[in-house]
Amino acid sequence: MAIVEESEFKGNPVLILKNGEEDRYPFTFGVKKAKLMLEHIEDIKKFVAKNDKEKV
Repeated sequence: MAIVEESEFKGNPVLILKNGEEDRYPFTFGVKKAKLMLEHIEDIKKFVAKNDKEKV
């Protein structure tokens, strides 16, 4: 189960996404990248749909 945490890096807020408690390489990003992802969420969804190897 995924884990989402808020933290801080060099005084700036960041969001940390983990695949689980033992995830050694979490995905961390700040507000600027989060805004960019939100602006392009449809492109990201298309990319995942096209390239997802875990499709059923």
